Amino acid sequence: MRERQLEIIQAAGDILTESGLAGLTTKNLALKMGFAESALYRHFKDKEEIIITMLHYLANEMDDRLSVCCANYDDPGQKLRVLFNDQFTFFENNPHFLVAVFAEGLLEQSKKVNEAIFKLMAIKKKHLLHIIREGQLNGNFESSVNGDDLVQILMGSFRLQMLQWRITNFSFNIVSKGNLFMESVFQLIKKQPTSNESSVRFA
Repeated sequence: MRERQLEIIQAAGDILTESGLAGLTTKNLALKMGFAESALYRHFKDKEEIIITMLHYLANEMDDRLSVCCANYDDPGQKLRVLFNDQFTFFENNPHFLVAVFAEGLLEQSKKVNEAIFKLMAIKKKHLLHIIREGQLNGNFESSVNGDDLVQILMGSFRLQMLQWRITNFSFNIVSKGNLFMESVFQLIKKQPTSNESSVRFA
């Protein structure tokens, strides 16, 4: 992505965060960027293309970032903590990209937007599923539940926190509250002791 395109999608994200989709017009975007409306069309043909570019950028950035953040950890539980902390921290520092998390509500009839959202979700699922399956094999996570289902629980829980943060106009610290909430979710997916193990533990 060219540097100017990145500046435009960041400005578009700011507008979407402040004013919603209705506020994302070429007039408002050009005003925020400080140049003529006609100059925008050298980079993007319409707002749909801007949102799709945002989603693609976020997907690629997230794939690279999550590949690195857990590389130095062996424990699957710690990998999950590091991964979600990294996600919360990223959005705290880049709230204008939060639109990508809820983009299906922006252009519901856009096939290209839906495809971009699917790619974004697939990348995150890839990283989570690898950790979950590793944890199930090692006895860290509950193996009686399908790994894909555990990933859905984690992704849904993360999404809930991001939604609450957004609709309260970013009124709380998403890193501290998000990590605290996810810690409760991690406890739910931990391998539970069998009845025999419980008897020995509490004997």
